[in-house]
Amino acid sequence: MSLSRKRKKELRKLQTQANRLWESQQVLVGEAATVAKEARRQLGNYSREQLVPQAKDTYGKYAAPYVDKGISVSRHLVNDKVVPAAGAVVGSALSVWDAANDTRSKFASGRGFSFSPAHLPVIEPPKKSIGAGGVIAIILGVAAALGVAYAAWQTLRADDELWVADDPLRAPDA
Repeated sequence: MSLSRKRKKELRKLQTQANRLWESQQVLVGEAATVAKEARRQLGNYSREQLVPQAKDTYGKYAAPYVDKGISVSRHLVNDKVVPAAGAVVGSALSVWDAANDTRSKFASGRGFSFSPAHLPVIEPPKKSIGAGGVIAIILGVAAALGVAYAAWQTLRADDELWVADDPLRAPDA
């Protein structure tokens, strides 16, 4: 089935219009990409110049004192409570090791000793509960989390100048 000259001419004209439309759309997409690239660059600049310093300032103002206090309390707890307790445990373990070596050397030399299990003291295991250190650690952890959340909230709260206008048809003022 062949087309008439009139139809062929109309089809060529339609194809020419479609090609022009396609070219104009390609130009428009290229310009939109350029605008998006510039917007990304400006957003990066704004972030570096405004948001990061404000976040650091807010952290230093609100969260840093609590973090520093938590670190000092933790350091105090470790130095004044954990290290002495660990030293006592290590000392006790070494004493038991020495006593075991002494007993072994007595048995090796034939001077063993006898004992009766009835004379051994019964040691009940200590009851397990959270101590003061655990409570302090929980409180410091919650305080640090609250401080970080408050700093994030202050940094990310809505300011009218920072967000896109409700009217998408009007270009924003530069």
